[in-house]
Amino acid sequence: MATNRSDSPGGARKRTQATAGPAAHQPGRQASQPDPAAASATAQRGAKAAAWTQPVAIPSAAALLSTVAATVTQSRAVAREASGLARELVRISVGSSCVAPARGDWRFADPTWTENPVYRRIGQAYLAFSGSMDRLVDEAEKPGRDPDKARFAVTLLTSAVAPTNFLPGNPAAIKRTVETGGGNLARGVRNWAGDLRRNGGMPSMAGPQALQVGRDLALTPGAVVERDEVAELIQYAPATGRVRERPVLVVPPPIGRYYFLDLRPGRSFIEYSLGRGLQTFLLSWRNPGKEQGDWDLDTYAARVLRAIDAIRDITGSADVNTIGFCAGGIITTGVLNHLAAARDARIRSASFAVTMLDFGQRAPIQAFSNARLLSFARARSRRAGVIAARDMGAAFTLMRPNDLIWNYWVNNYLLGHKPPVFDVLSWNADGTNLPAALHLQFLHLFQTNALCRPGAMKVLDSPVDLSTITVPTFATGAITDHLTPWKGCYRTTQLLSGPMTFVLSNSGHIQSLVNPPGNPKASYYTGQQPRHDADQWLATATKHTGSWWEAWADWIIPHSGAERAAPRTLGSPAFEPMTEAPGDYVRRASGR
Repeated sequence: MATNRSDSPGGARKRTQATAGPAAHQPGRQASQPDPAAASATAQRGAKAAAWTQPVAIPSAAALLSTVAATVTQSRAVAREASGLARELVRISVGSSCVAPARGDWRFADPTWTENPVYRRIGQAYLAFSGSMDRLVDEAEKPGRDPDKARFAVTLLTSAVAPTNFLPGNPAAIKRTVETGGGNLARGVRNWAGDLRRNGGMPSMAGPQALQVGRDLALTPGAVVERDEVAELIQYAPATGRVRERPVLVVPPPIGRYYFLDLRPGRSFIEYSLGRGLQTFLLSWRNPGKEQGDWDLDTYAARVLRAIDAIRDITGSADVNTIGFCAGGIITTGVLNHLAAARDARIRSASFAVTMLDFGQRAPIQAFSNARLLSFARARSRRAGVIAARDMGAAFTLMRPNDLIWNYWVNNYLLGHKPPVFDVLSWNADGTNLPAALHLQFLHLFQTNALCRPGAMKVLDSPVDLSTITVPTFATGAITDHLTPWKGCYRTTQLLSGPMTFVLSNSGHIQSLVNPPGNPKASYYTGQQPRHDADQWLATATKHTGSWWEAWADWIIPHSGAERAAPRTLGSPAFEPMTEAPGDYVRRASGR
């Protein structure tokens, strides 16, 4: 991939702050009880935050401490906040403070935090301190400073010092210790020792081997109809008597296993697509080892093209529809650009699910993207040949420490529970490596925003100019997405030139993707033809109850041709079925 270096443009997006308000008391169960509801709540918190989609590099502890120090040594801001915090602490001590946890803050759900005057004051003091630190970070939102890194560092600090992370400051853990005679702490030590051996010292989100691919997960019937060293192509068995002529190819991200799209019956995007009469194919990427360290964007884009040709042979369709998820959308974009340059019409329409193409937009992930850190990440990537799954997983985990670290610290070590069994968390723990060459290219995109500068890079020897892509396009974003903020995803509608539809889902990154219809809490927005201003689009959009999957299927079916009888067998004479879905690559360790 040829590139030209330049600075990426800036953007501005301020994090929504939790504010003090009336106490959100959550009466009912004792938090110390080891009941299924507690395990489910722990799992749901982690599932909402879990994500494997973007390649990043982790700042060192020294760099984070330096950032915190720089944040808290702004003389005027520190003096102002110190004075305000002192006044608030006086109000807390005399019982007149209104500081309260944000609604839904699981750390303070135990009734003791509102009923016991000592614990109430401890909680209020911590929240007042955290609020002051957040406001100091707001000062970093000024030109010449690094607000994303500052917010990231301060969030790590304030999350770590929460009283609930320590036995004396956690009423639920104290109750549990009394009830079990300390048995919870003994089990917690065993859980910690196991995590030290198997999980790099990080609290486990899911029990090892609790759910297995092919037995509990990725169960939609199908077969591998083509395999090479890069990926397996899976054709799924039709679920309806009649299907649409034009098939759809699903392109998952090369980071993480594909089966977040096929978790369990009733929670499977693949299953839903088949149920709407769409002939559905999917690429299952191989988990690369050091020997595959030279795989780059060209490698993955060329594999997509080979898959398209196999699908055309199997189905008899002259062209296909595609949907790229997360970083899979970046790969698909490279393919679309190449086809546009060659005036090749093998792709009829393209869909993008929570894909960012414009990295000039502000995003929390930019905390990992300063020049010195990226230089270090490049050097490390070249030496190792791959970026290990654990390294990328740690980066994503650090972005949501309350939900992805301390949630499980309390559950596993203080309460002594086993990690919850939950499909998304099992998938999140089943990571894959990223080839060094592709990792370096992704880092370059982060730093230079090359996709948005015509001619700044090439894919498959074609200079990239996103404005040349004119196929009908469907794009989604997610309102609380912390990896690919929805306004960044919305920018795709301004970069491509074809007819564009944008849909905004509720919830976060992975939760918006694992989003089957039928959930009364799920919702999405549809609106007019996207224009330049994302906020204006949302202001006039219509909210719907349900899943964006439904809007996508309603959109893609008219682009999928006429109905015909569903094929009775999978594959074709040239592409005979090789093994049943979910295939071999999804189960393999790196490099195998």
